[in-house]
Amino acid sequence: MLERARALLEEAVAAGAIPGAVLGAVRAGGEREVVAVGRMALVPQSEPARADAYYDLASLTKVLFTVREILRAAEAGKLDLDDPLRRHLPEAAWLQPEPNFAGKTLRELLTHTAGLPAWAPLYTWGAGEELKARVLQEPWPIGAPVYSDLGYILLGIVLERVWGKPLTGFDLPLGLTWAPPPEGTAPTERCPWRGRVLRGEVHDENAYALGGAAGHAGLFGTADGVLDQLEAILEGSWLSAAALAEMARPHTAERALGWSRRHPGWSGGALASPSALGHTGFTGTGAWLDPERGVGWVLLSNRVHPTRHRENALLWLRPRVGNAILAEVT
Repeated sequence: MLERARALLEEAVAAGAIPGAVLGAVRAGGEREVVAVGRMALVPQSEPARADAYYDLASLTKVLFTVREILRAAEAGKLDLDDPLRRHLPEAAWLQPEPNFAGKTLRELLTHTAGLPAWAPLYTWGAGEELKARVLQEPWPIGAPVYSDLGYILLGIVLERVWGKPLTGFDLPLGLTWAPPPEGTAPTERCPWRGRVLRGEVHDENAYALGGAAGHAGLFGTADGVLDQLEAILEGSWLSAAALAEMARPHTAERALGWSRRHPGWSGGALASPSALGHTGFTGTGAWLDPERGVGWVLLSNRVHPTRHRENALLWLRPRVGNAILAEVT
């Protein structure tokens, strides 16, 4: 399944576009292949890539954890996707004039259609519970819909409130974790703010300030751990049939519930079927599935190692890898 795609990654590593990567693919029914190429670490010493290494999944947290847990809460009768945010966070936007973000629905947050800002430097404001309290009281401007980390941070707070426990208290499947072993984890950036090469701690500054686990980032995973989730989606066991159908159906021109749908310029490649879904992470990760072809694949790299200030070669590499895998499996 991965012969052509592996060759593409080896070329990218040789050209210095990425330090290395782990690539895996799975078919409905269990056929699976995982390969590692290049280096897992460049500094402070060089280490070869490992197929079993944990990678900082970054925004894959949104779809592999937050979307799933919101839908699980809906299955359990704890919430409805069309609930306004204030139903679960009654103090949100307290005493702010209407309209404000507290009237936005969970569905709007999940699909990035709430009009919240994309990002804010929350980590410069504080940490922990005090920071969450400020997030709920900040007079966030509502504008045109954009992809928003802030919306998923709010969804993470909703999950904590609904279930009465921190995100780190949620059960995670094998191969996914908030706290990986540093020695078995691919490092990310030499962080100027924290003054060290990050290894086994979340790269995203806001997730770090929120305690290391947030609705938008913080999850780490191995290739097999992610493939297990993709296989479960393909086989229909990840959620109830009703929840999976709601997750996968088109909510906007380019997005399902959290997941990105195939569209021109899509990260999963132009050969994917119209029902294909995917998502990427800032650190250099990505996961895709094509239910029509019965295949899912994951590409884990640490393209921000040792710095994010370089060309993002994955913008052109990801779709080529996806096309190569789809060509082989079909």
